[in-house]
Amino acid sequence: MALSVREYRARIKSTESMKKITRAMELIAASRIIKAQQRAQAAAPYARELTRAVSAVATFSNVDHPLTKEEEDPKRAAVLIVTSDRGLAGAYSSSVLKEAERLFERLREEGKEIDVYICGRKGEAYFKFRQRPIVQAWTGFSDQPHYEVAAEIGSTLIESFLKEQGEEGDVDEVHVVYTRFVSMLTQEPTAVRLLPLEVVEGTEAPEESELLPLYEFEPSAEEVLDGLLPQYVQSRIFFSLLQAAASELAARQKAMKSATDNAEELIKKYTRIANQARQAGITQEISEIVGGVNALADANAGAE
Repeated sequence: MALSVREYRARIKSTESMKKITRAMELIAASRIIKAQQRAQAAAPYARELTRAVSAVATFSNVDHPLTKEEEDPKRAAVLIVTSDRGLAGAYSSSVLKEAERLFERLREEGKEIDVYICGRKGEAYFKFRQRPIVQAWTGFSDQPHYEVAAEIGSTLIESFLKEQGEEGDVDEVHVVYTRFVSMLTQEPTAVRLLPLEVVEGTEAPEESELLPLYEFEPSAEEVLDGLLPQYVQSRIFFSLLQAAASELAARQKAMKSATDNAEELIKKYTRIANQARQAGITQEISEIVGGVNALADANAGAE
């Protein structure tokens, strides 16, 4: 019985060590998520106003720009999937990958082939394990994205989109699958079409209390679009990376808190079982001693 007690004490010790690790990871995620959330909130107004400006130029200028032109019969779509570089974040990466698989199914039903682009080691490992092709992957920055990386990703996707149909590596659509940060408790996997640009502003009459900005295009609307659209794509990708980073840290904090709570419950359980085993061992030893004393007394009485 003493061996069993030692085993439970060893389990308690290892669980306490694991609890320290998960608690530390929870605190690290909690300290980083505030900054990640602030970065995402700071980037939101710029992305929103840039989107409005680009939509306004595309709507009111009547310019047929390559990034806003829709193919009559699109054959291939590029999908950028934003996952994490590290694990221990609950169902964060798997939820994004499930949303991507739903998008793949819908695109295949429309008769489109798919080029996969990946952000994050988890997504890269997912496709490599299943021996599915990846056009390009970017890793090592999932919890702290930088604009330079978003600019590189945007330039790569724009280059593929601008290729002539039938040319190697050309795509007719660009989609992004990422996790949108709603709150500390809610993060939603989201799929959006990035290119060709969907012109939405100006299609509905504004409310009486709403004032829309007036735009003047200099030197020309086409040159304005040439300058704005690449920045628009890069800013949307950067905003998606910031949202995904905040979501990843929130998911990791929640997962590590759950792991810490489970470790505490295991420690209580093992401590209770170890105490019961120790008490059972003491009771058995006392019973053996009493039984031995009684047997010795009986033997001495028989000898007399």
